Order: sequence, then structure tokens, then C-alpha cells
Amino acid sequence: MHGKNNIAIGFLIMGGFMLYGFLLIYLRDFAPDKQAWVDSYSTGKHFESRLAHVHGNLFAVLNVIIGYLLLHFSGKLDHAKAISWLAMTGLLMPIGILAEVYFGVPPALVLVGALAMTASVVWLGISFYTMKIATKETA
Repeated sequence: MHGKNNIAIGFLIMGGFMLYGFLLIYLRDFAPDKQAWVDSYSTGKHFESRLAHVHGNLFAVLNVIIGYLLLHFSGKLDHAKAISWLAMTGLLMPIGILAEVYFGVPPALVLVGALAMTASVVWLGISFYTMKIATKETA
């Protein structure tokens, strides 16, 4: 049954980062100091915030896809539980970026999340490559 949590958490995180996108739109278009925000487009908090938004949604979608595949191919893939947990741990990357921006947290969560997501994707790819497919021989 591995994968169900990836799908649920993936959609919840995606919803959260979509809402965060509305905050970014507000800061760009409606905030009292919007010009300062626009002027810092490629530097500092502005850049990091957009990076978190993009990676948050990407990693959420990856969790939904990975979760679906783990559910669909349950019993045929090795190490499904580990792959599932690594993919969910990958969500620490965008969360870690936001923790850096808003709370000054060191980038350890970003690195752990990035490595975990990369490992889950590569491991799942290897698992599919080595998966045994039952074939029917025709006479």
C-alpha cells in the first residue's frame, strides 16, 4: 500500500505552495513596497521565495506521480517503502528554502531534501528498469 501517503501529502503540499504563489503575486503587484520587491527579482529573498514556490510544486507533483506508480505496481517493485519515504523526505528541500528565507535556518534541510528526492527518483528508475514483467508465451 506504499504510495498512498505520497499522493495525499503531495496534493496537500501542492495546495500550500499554490497558496504561497498568491502571496508572491500580492508582493509583486499589490504590496505597498511592490517596486522594491520587483527590483530584487533575481536576488535575495525574492529569488529564494520563487525557488521555493517552483520546487515545492515540482516535488509535490513528483510525490503524486511516485505515489501513483508505487500503488499501481505494488508487489512488482522492490524497496517501495524506502522509495516512498525518500520522496516524502524530498519535500524538506522547498520547506527548507522557506525556513531559510523567513527564519534564517541553515540550508541543511535543503540539502537533505534535494538528496532524498534525487535518490528516490533514481532508485525508482532502477527499480522499473530491473522489474520482472510476466509474459505469456504464444504457441
